[in-house]
Amino acid sequence: MITDNGIEIFTALQDLVHPQRTALLVYDMQVGIIPQIKEGAEILSKVSSLLQATRRAGIRTIFTRHMSLPPELMGSFQYRMAMAWQGKQNPAEISSPFLRDSQAFQLSPELQPLPSEAIFDKLSMSAFEGTPLQFTLRDCGIRSLLLVGIALEIGIEPTCRQAADLGIIPILIRDACGAGNAEAANHCVASLQHMGDTIVTDLATISALVSAIPVPGTSDSR
Repeated sequence: MITDNGIEIFTALQDLVHPQRTALLVYDMQVGIIPQIKEGAEILSKVSSLLQATRRAGIRTIFTRHMSLPPELMGSFQYRMAMAWQGKQNPAEISSPFLRDSQAFQLSPELQPLPSEAIFDKLSMSAFEGTPLQFTLRDCGIRSLLLVGIALEIGIEPTCRQAADLGIIPILIRDACGAGNAEAANHCVASLQHMGDTIVTDLATISALVSAIPVPGTSDSR
């Protein structure tokens, strides 16, 4: 970290990955989404491992879930998106796979949130749109956001971009983010790296930094 004009400028991961400055966003790790990608089980295992480490370190955690509306509440955009994703030309043929009370909508049993953690449900791709995420992070003084989950090319990339636009540093843990289309995901990562406001890293690097954080309540905790 360097300082100029009284402003702290975070230049290294070890300065950002700290309970006072970062939070973890687990994006759409739902029962009906994880099996849709080939590496779903692997991503679930990695996210679970990181979650255990961040919990020990006292890092705040927020989960998102993608929600479908019943057709009676769908407007033009919702119909267009459902038709595109489901390959339908007739809007009467679409289904709502992630209705509020459906099994597909639920988070994976391996990732059940603690009472101290939040779940934000959304219709949009960015985790910020239509949710209290921005308010929550700013109110807690969070400067950066660790991102893991599914799917990188669908919702994680726009979440990174909106975080950066809001002045929150996105930290994309690349190998803990699944994708339905690997080529599209690689293009997204290349674009984020080109822009320069997202830090792209890997699970081993973040896990090492998180493991070095003293456990809250111990004598050497910061």
